Amino acid sequence: MTRKELIDLIKERKSFLCVGLDTDPAKMPEHLRDAKDGVFRFNRAIIDATIDRCVAYKPNLAFYEALGLEGLRQLKLTMDYLHQLKKPVFTIADAKRGDIGNTSERYAKAFLDPKGDFNFDALTIAPYMGADSVQPFTVYDGKWVILLALTSNKGAFDFQLLNTSDERGITQHSSLKLYQRVLETSKQWGNEENMMYVVGATKAEMLGEVRRIVPNSFLLVPGVGAQGGSLEEVCKHGLNKDCGLLVNSSRGIIYASNGMDFAERAAEEATKLQQQMAQVM
Repeated sequence: MTRKELIDLIKERKSFLCVGLDTDPAKMPEHLRDAKDGVFRFNRAIIDATIDRCVAYKPNLAFYEALGLEGLRQLKLTMDYLHQLKKPVFTIADAKRGDIGNTSERYAKAFLDPKGDFNFDALTIAPYMGADSVQPFTVYDGKWVILLALTSNKGAFDFQLLNTSDERGITQHSSLKLYQRVLETSKQWGNEENMMYVVGATKAEMLGEVRRIVPNSFLLVPGVGAQGGSLEEVCKHGLNKDCGLLVNSSRGIIYASNGMDFAERAAEEATKLQQQMAQVM
């Protein structure tokens, strides 16, 4: 999906909501836990209930890989279902990959290749290994790298907010924090048409600084809902002229109920967020 197509979809649905499909069989309704294709059936019900209220879905690969080959089959069934729907949607593989160049090429082919089994629109990437580990993900037209910049977990403070040195190894008063240097440097690896950034909703007050460095880029913002992030604060600091946000909610939507009404409750929670987004837009 191109940038223009994504922006048009956001305007059409009056939403920039991304629904995280972090599907854990232990948290699914009991009648689906041991059912044939239970994970896919759960995902399909969530998708049917929320697709008019969101613009993106983000399966977290760990939840599928943990189930082995069967989990990957459930993921493929989910992606096949999304691709055959007449309603367009942006798809994100939350995989946090990133390795030496030839390995990254294989990861890119696995998740982004239009002829592959999954054919995601975007993939989350860790920037730690630098340009040659990221650029192989930028070769597919209409596909996106979503680079980790400032995450919502507590451990983000271990590295991401450390001051960095200039090329001479001298830490200066005006030195950049590590996440800022990631933003600055990565602008040489991609552009606003193929690179987004992960910025956690629990760091909403820092979105202003992020926007100073990447004013026009899309940001994927997890942490709204169960992790305590504020949609209002995210919008206050992060919106740009094209919206420029994909705000993700996972547990707060898909596990709003573990009963037979799980899809209906998911729709209710998604609607609450979408209506707030529509007011902001």
